[in-house]
Formats: sequence, C-alpha cells, structure tokens
Amino acid sequence: ERWGRHWLDIVGYADSEGYTDEDRVRNHAWRYRDYVIRSFNADKPFDLFVQEQLAGDEMVAPPYKNLSQGDIDKLTATGFLRMAPDGTASGGIDQTEARNQVVADTLQIVGNSLLGMTLHCAQCHDHRYDPIPQADYYRLRAVFEPALDWRNWKNPAQRQISLYTDADREAAKQLEEEAVEVDKQRAAKAEEYITRTLEEELLLVSGEIRDSLRTAYRTPAKERSAEQQALLKEHPSVANISTGSLYLYDRRRDERARKLDAERKQKEERFVEETRQAELAKVPEADRAAVEAALNAKVETRTAEQNKLLEKYPGVLVTLATLSEFNPEAAKEIEADRQLAQELRSSKAADDLKEYADRAAAIRAKKPIEGFVRVLQEVPGTVPATFVFHRGDPEQPKDAVLPSDLSILSGRPSLPENDPEIPSTGRRLAFARQLTDGTHPLFARAIVNRIWLHHFGRGIVETPGDFGFLGDRPTHPQLLDWLADEFVQSGWSVKHLHRVIMSSTAYRQSSVASESGRDKDPENRLYSRYPLRRLESEIIRDAILSVTGKYNDTPFGEPIPVMEDSVGQIVLGMENLDGERKPVDKVDMHGEEYRRSIYVQLRRTRLLAMFETFDVPSLSPTCERRTFSTVAPQSLFFMNSPHAIDAATDFADRLLAEAPGATESQVQLAWQLAFSEQPTADELRKGTQFIEQQQKNVRDQKIETEDPKIQREALSIFCQALLSSNRFLYVE
Repeated sequence: ERWGRHWLDIVGYADSEGYTDEDRVRNHAWRYRDYVIRSFNADKPFDLFVQEQLAGDEMVAPPYKNLSQGDIDKLTATGFLRMAPDGTASGGIDQTEARNQVVADTLQIVGNSLLGMTLHCAQCHDHRYDPIPQADYYRLRAVFEPALDWRNWKNPAQRQISLYTDADREAAKQLEEEAVEVDKQRAAKAEEYITRTLEEELLLVSGEIRDSLRTAYRTPAKERSAEQQALLKEHPSVANISTGSLYLYDRRRDERARKLDAERKQKEERFVEETRQAELAKVPEADRAAVEAALNAKVETRTAEQNKLLEKYPGVLVTLATLSEFNPEAAKEIEADRQLAQELRSSKAADDLKEYADRAAAIRAKKPIEGFVRVLQEVPGTVPATFVFHRGDPEQPKDAVLPSDLSILSGRPSLPENDPEIPSTGRRLAFARQLTDGTHPLFARAIVNRIWLHHFGRGIVETPGDFGFLGDRPTHPQLLDWLADEFVQSGWSVKHLHRVIMSSTAYRQSSVASESGRDKDPENRLYSRYPLRRLESEIIRDAILSVTGKYNDTPFGEPIPVMEDSVGQIVLGMENLDGERKPVDKVDMHGEEYRRSIYVQLRRTRLLAMFETFDVPSLSPTCERRTFSTVAPQSLFFMNSPHAIDAATDFADRLLAEAPGATESQVQLAWQLAFSEQPTADELRKGTQFIEQQQKNVRDQKIETEDPKIQREALSIFCQALLSSNRFLYVE
C-alpha cells in the first residue's frame, strides 16, 4: 500500500474524471488501485508490471468473457492508460480538444513515469531543449492511437468490460425466474385485495349505481366514456383504489374494526341485560320478588336459600359467556361482529404485499454482483492513421507517421504497424517489450531513481520526470547505472532493490549532521547524513489512526467516500442531503472511515481538507514529485481542528485503557506509540509534569470537575501536543 501510493502518484490516479467542473466520479477505477497494491505485495517482476499496464488487453485473447483472475489483472492494468483527466462524457465542451487532450495527457504520463522525459514539449514543435523532434512525439503517439483514436472515440462508460461469467449469468437467470414467480404471486394477491376493497367500497354507495361504478372502474382508463369518468370523479374512494393505495384502505379497515369493537361492547351489555330481564319475566310471580332480592344482594352476603333459588332460575344470572344458552341469536350477532372486526384488523393488504416484495428482493439479492473493469482496448481490424499536427492542432494534419520509439535511441528495433499474429495492432505490446528488454537506456534508470527518491526524499536525479537537458544532472551517475543493472539482473524485483538500498550505509546512517558534513555537504547532496523528511499528508493521517488504535486494516475495495460538511470543507462521509441539498443526519460508515488513506476517494475537485493542508498533490495530470510546505494552517490543524482534537481524545482513551494507573506509565506508552522509542528519564519527567500541570489547569478552570474526566482531559492535551510535534511528523 505504501509503495502503491508512490506509483499511483506517478500515474495520476484519481477516482474522478476531472477536466470539467462536473468532475464525474470514475466508477471502478479502484480496481486499478488494488491491482497496483497486489502487484507490489507480490513483488511482481517490474517488467511484467509495466507490460501489463501498457498492453494488458493485447496479452488476453478476445472476446473478454469468462475471464480468469490473471486475465482480469491484465485488463485491469490498462487502467494505467485511463488515468488522464477525461471530460469527453460531459456536455458543452469541444470534443476535438477534449479527446486530444486525453491522448496528450496519457503520453505525458507515459513519458514522465517510464522514460523520465518531458515529451509534451514536442507536441507543437521540436523540443526546444532535448533532441526530440515533433515527428518523434507523433510516432510515439501512433503506438497508442489505435486504442485512443480521437476520430472514433469511446467515452469512459464505453470503455468498461463486464466481469460476469456464463455461470454468473446462468445463476442470475435462475434467481430472476424465481423472483419473477414471486412477483406474479404478488400481482395475483394484489388483484385479490383490489377486488375485495372495490366490493367493500361499492357496498357504501347506492345500489342503483353500484354495477355502473364497478364497470367504470374495471374499464381501462383510455377506454372510459365521459359518463364513466364523471362517475368515478364523484366517487374517489372507488376511483383511487390501486396497489399503491391499499395501505390507505387498510387504515380505514382499522378504523372500522375499532368502531365495530365499540359497538359490539355496547351490544354485549344490552343483549345480556335484555336476556336477563326476559328470563326474570319467566319467573313465577310468587318467586319473582325473592329472585330480584337475591340478584341485588352481594354474592358474599347471599343466604343459602337465595343461592338455591337462583339455581332454580339460572337464566337470570346470564353473562356474555352463557348468552348463547339463553339468547342464541344475540350471541350469533355478537360473534359475527367480532369476527368481522378481526378480519378487518388482520387482513393488511399492504403488509401482505410487502412480504411478497421482500421475498422477491431477497432472491434478487443473491444474484452474483456484476463487476466492471475499466479497460483500454483497440477495435479489432482497425488501424487508424497518425498524423503530425501543425502546431499541435488536430484540425491541421500534416505528414502521416508510423509507430516507433524516440529516434535518439538509435539501434532500437522498429515497432510493427499491425501485428498479424494478434487481433489488435500489437503496437503497445511491442513497445512495452522493447521498453523492458533490459537494454533500454532510460527505463530502468528512471524507475530505480524513483525508488531511491522515495527512500531518501530526493532522487539521484532530482528531477525524476525529466532526465533531459533542463533536468538536474545525477549526483551519483555510476550508482544510478549500477542500481539499474542490479534491478534488471534481479529479475526486476522491487523488493530486492529495497533490500539493497535499506541495507546500505547511506540509508542506515543518522539524520544528525556532523560538523564536517555540514561544512562539506550543506545540502546533503552527497548523503553525508540521512535526510530529514516530513511525512506525506496521507501518512500523517494513517499514523494518527495507528497511534489512536482506530486503524482499520481492511484492504482493497471501493473507496471511502468524501463529502462537503456544513461549512463546505471536504471530509470523510456519505452525502445525506435534504430537499435543499443541505447536509442532514450523519450516515454510519461502520468503521470504514478508519481505513488507510490510500483507500480514501480521491476526487480532483474534492480533496480531503486535511490532505490539502499537508500538500496532497493536484494531479495535472500526474505528480512527478511531491512538494512539502511549512505553513500556518498545518499548526492550526493540530491546534483547532475537530479531527485532531478527536484523535487526541482517542489516543488518551487508549492510554487509559492500556496503561491505567500511574501517569509515568501513560507517558511511557504514549512515547512508544507516537515515536517508536522509549522516553529518556528527562522526557519522562517533563511529560509527567506537563500532564499534572494540565490537570491543575483543567480543575482550576472547571472544564471538568470529576477526577477521571480531569485526568482524561489533561491526557488528551498531552496527546495533542505529541501528535503536533515535529518528532511525530518527520522521519529522522
């Protein structure tokens, strides 16, 4: 991931198209990023790494279906040639200019990254400083023209290949058939509910128009007569019945059920009382007064004679439970009302139909996800001509040219115009193989110079993208040649080159300058000491995540999204906007926001605010070498930004959890985590005193009043000081 970031800088990797203010998101670009990371992890031979990026599509036989992982990697690798800003999918632009700009930027990326040359200077005329005639520029352009034919252009969306296999399609087809069957069941069920609802609503209208209203509803809308339309307009409760509105009728059924329940309770009381009175009327006149007295007496005070009398006439003790014995018709009516209310309450059309919809959605969710890869490829059988443009104007073509390497590199084999052995022209594959055959005078030197640059902060040639006359001379030319040869002889192993460099005396020395070193090598061009370097913006963020314990090491996959916050700063997060496009509730990202910075979405017009503060490069179209500034906003970031303050609090919480108790233990652990070393006795004493002083300040200012909170606040201030220190931000 670390070295992948360096390469992505060189090629101008971004997750958006750029070119216009629209800056469309570049879907699936992240697959190229992952390809680069995996290649460095596996120590893929660098010659193969470059060949795949220049001509991966020509190394895979079309059609690109049922691809193996190796073939997918080769096609993904051509994303190298898809990194230039590309606004050709946007409207309102000059397509001729935009397309040719993509080609020009692509050649600039190739020249800077692989040749260490500024080729774009020869686009309009012979190079003013290097021996590169204008015709050479267009000969090199001819290598890429078949895949980047500006006259028969493909916009970004047309340069994607599906990763679906035949097995994926068959599985998706079967699952879709299952889902369609559930959809049919849902449609049939919906029709049942519509019919039932229609009949219920028709019961509420006059019987004279019931049949006409039913016919009007069932007649297709385009075939309804004026009378039918008018009739439906008069009865919206019928006209509005549809699958989507059934939930409204469910609510009405709930209301009816509640009303029926209330009416049923009144009926129950009335029927029980009426039945009791009827049964009492059946009691002989001689016993009636005594029965009434027994009924009016409390149960616990009734005499044995009264209980015996009531047993003789059980009907006078009728209850709802025994109503059916004495008044079966009333009991049937109450039960019918209860069942109707239950039916109205339990029969929820919307809920039932939602279950069908959820089942169908769950089935479809099992389909293999169709992935896509951004690819550069040629149209088989097409060999577009390449012309030298007068003053770089594509509307003024001059002489036609054939593909070749730079003419200054005399003795290089010619490139094929159209290779008959493969479906494409084979130009890029031939160029890639020549470039990496071990004899090219620029390629290996340019690559090892960049590797040296990222180890030492400066290259042996300090202008890694310009080995020409305007570039700097190599400080150690023999070392550059030796490293290039060692790189080739090792089988193009980047990890071998790392071991060679990192085991050297130059790399393993201290950054502390000796007195003689300062006198003889004030700029450290002779490597009299290890160069002091500030961390890059992304690595600062990663280091903060690491020491706070929040770091999520999940690799690969889609980028972590960025968005504007309420004050317009670009922060990590998923956009959640209201109707006025203002941010509302924060979306939980489930820890994704703590992943490594290489996985943060890199939009050209939406660079993360923290990254901008610490000099993340603007890709125009590539980053030849990062620059480092020392400006006030960097200090202010660590003093005031919510990100830094939250990080300091998280750091403090980690210390409290892992080193509870003595302040000295917390200072010691903080030093180990932040600086990867033990504090000296003096540093330990000063750190402890600082925290104790901050505890006093917090207590005096009544920022916190409880001891645990006072300790946490003081420790957070200490952690904030460590994170903002040069010792944390610089590699010594």
